Amino acid sequence: MSQLDDLEDQSVYIFREAYKHFKQLCMLWSIGKDSTVLLWLARKAFFGHVPFPLVHIDTSYKIPEMIAYRDQLAREWGLQMIVGQNREALAGGMNPERGRLACCAALKTDALRETLNGTGPRKRMQPSGEYAEDTLREPFTGVIVGARADEEGSRAKERYFSPRDRSGDWDIADQPPELWNQFKTDFAPGTHVRIHPLLDWTEINIWEYIEREKIPIIDLYFDRGSGRRYRSLGCAPCTGSIESCARTPAEIIVELRSTRIAERAGRAQDREHAYAMEKLRREGYM
Repeated sequence: MSQLDDLEDQSVYIFREAYKHFKQLCMLWSIGKDSTVLLWLARKAFFGHVPFPLVHIDTSYKIPEMIAYRDQLAREWGLQMIVGQNREALAGGMNPERGRLACCAALKTDALRETLNGTGPRKRMQPSGEYAEDTLREPFTGVIVGARADEEGSRAKERYFSPRDRSGDWDIADQPPELWNQFKTDFAPGTHVRIHPLLDWTEINIWEYIEREKIPIIDLYFDRGSGRRYRSLGCAPCTGSIESCARTPAEIIVELRSTRIAERAGRAQDREHAYAMEKLRREGYM
């Protein structure tokens, strides 16, 4: 078996363990390469069907093509789509100019926490493909996330099954050991658990898998004639493109084997503070 086969098997196993042990389960879908690979793996784990909702946090600042891609794929694959948003913060004028960490905390962390615990506004895609206010406001106790340990330092401190407290806060120093594929899935009532099937994957593994499986990834990752492309996707004001002529997954793989530039170098919020991402993740960020 190849390394990709081993990684795929491990991820499928984690998906099935999560589905077995968490009644109120969902999966975050950011529309990026990692979470789209995660979606592909979910469909493999459950024979073409995703038996839990997908959650997307809409900051209102996403690149428009991302939202169009989200809704198109959700309709084509029959996905249960929930979209959360911190409408109160947006109505109050929250935007990146008020400080990128403050903006991420309000529009991503707070919105995610309230969407997951059922206290914040959220919309659900209807069979027609349109969105309506979600009246099913049950809290989610297990959340599948496409975090990779190699992407950014704080993610390397995660477990496959990583508990958060009632407020969604993450105590890095208090995590269960995970030895020989034995995972702790029984937690105290009120615990919110993040589940990470991609934790051992690398950026190159992701692109090798996209190439092998022919996954329909959003084309913002490819050069469309300008000599630039996105390596990491986020909000439009805070995400920069890179110089690159790569137009296929194979060309991206070749490029990645020689680059010395960090994957998230184009993400402005990471540059605002030395421990920006760890601070955000401790408070509940994806």
